[in-house]
Amino acid sequence: MKILVINAGSSSLKYQLIDMETEQVMAKGLCERIGIDGHLKHTPLVGGKPVFNEDLPLPTHSEAIAAVIDKLTSAEYGVVASMSEIDAVGHRVVHGGEKFASSVKIDDAVMAALEECTPFAPLHNPANITGINACKAVMGDVPMVAVFDTAFHQTMPGKAYMYALPYEYYQNDGIRRYGFHGTSHRYVSSRCAELMGKPIEELKLISCHMGNGSSICAIDHGKCVDTSMGFTPLVGLPMGTRCGDLDAGVIQFLMNKYGYSIDEMLNILNKKSGVLGVSGVSSDFRDLDAAAEKGNDRARLALDMFHYWVAKVAGSYVAAMNGVDAIIYTAGVGENSAETRAAISSYFGYLGVEIDSEANSKRGEDIMISTPDSKVKVFVIPTNEELVIARDTRDIVA
Repeated sequence: MKILVINAGSSSLKYQLIDMETEQVMAKGLCERIGIDGHLKHTPLVGGKPVFNEDLPLPTHSEAIAAVIDKLTSAEYGVVASMSEIDAVGHRVVHGGEKFASSVKIDDAVMAALEECTPFAPLHNPANITGINACKAVMGDVPMVAVFDTAFHQTMPGKAYMYALPYEYYQNDGIRRYGFHGTSHRYVSSRCAELMGKPIEELKLISCHMGNGSSICAIDHGKCVDTSMGFTPLVGLPMGTRCGDLDAGVIQFLMNKYGYSIDEMLNILNKKSGVLGVSGVSSDFRDLDAAAEKGNDRARLALDMFHYWVAKVAGSYVAAMNGVDAIIYTAGVGENSAETRAAISSYFGYLGVEIDSEANSKRGEDIMISTPDSKVKVFVIPTNEELVIARDTRDIVA
C-alpha cells in the first residue's frame, strides 16, 4: 500500500509518498506561494530520478495537488506509474477539538465537524480543510484519513485540561486546554519504549518537542496526562516568536497604554515575542547560539529563559506523574542542538541524570545521551509525524 501524506498550510503544501510495505519514503516535496506566484520542489528518493525545483503557476491548492500528482507519476520525475498506485491519502489536521480522540476516515460528517473546530484554529484548520477538498477534487474517490494534532491529548484528565474560569465557558464554548504536537509526542514516546525494550504501558515519559514552536508532554503508561500548550499553541514555553505563558494583565496594560487592538496585540504575542522578542536577534536558535558566543547578553538571556522553562515544566511533570523513567528531546532544536540538550539536562541532577557528552554530540539518529548508570534515561529521537499519519491511514483504510 502506498500512502500520500499531505500537510496543507494557507499558502503551502508539504507531502510525502510512503510505501507502507517497507515504510520507505519514495518522494517528498513542498509547494510554496500558492495563490501568489507558485513554486514546487519535488524530490524523488527512489529510482535515481532528478529533483524538480522550479516556479509553477499554483493559483489554488487544487492546482498544487495536480502538480504533485503530475510529478509523482511523470516519466522524468515520477516514482509510480499512475495515480491508481496511490491507495490512500493521510491529512494532517491541526485541531479536532473534543470531537476526535483518534484518527478518522474522512466523510461528510467529519468535514462538517472540522468546520465546527475552525474557530479554535482559525489560521490552520481552514488550510487543512482546503487541502482535503483539493485532494478530493483531483483524486476523486481515493480514501482519505484525518490525523489530528490534538487527538493524543484527549486522554488528559479534567484537572489538567480545565481552566479556572466560570464553568459555563467550557460547557458553552469549549474553552479548555487542547494541546498540540500530539502526533510528534505520540511517535517519539512509542519509539522510546522500543529503544528501552519495555512496553509503553509500563513507562512514565516526558517528551520535549523543541523547535520554532515548542511543547512538552507528560506521558503516563502510554497516555498523555498533561501538556504545555493550551487552548491555542501560544502558551507554555517561550518559543521562536510566541510569548509562552503570560499574565493576562500584561495584555490589558499594553493595549491600554499603546492603543493596540486585540488583533495587533495577538500579532505581537504570536509573531514578535518569544526568543526573537527577548534577544532582538532572531527566532532561529542557531543564530542565538552564535550571537551568545560573541557576547550578546540578550541572546544569552533568551537561551537561558528557554532552557529554564523547559526544565521547569518538565520538572512539574515529574511531580504530576510521581516519577519519570525517561526524557525525550525531539524536533528541530531538540534533535540538532547539543548545547541546548546539555543546558536543559544540567537541571536534572536531582533525577540522577548524567549526560554522555560524546553521545550528545551526535545528531540525526535515535540515541541515548545519558550515561548507562543514569537513574533517568535521556534520549534524542528524531520525530516522524508523517510516518504516524501514514500508519494511521493504512490501518483505517485497511
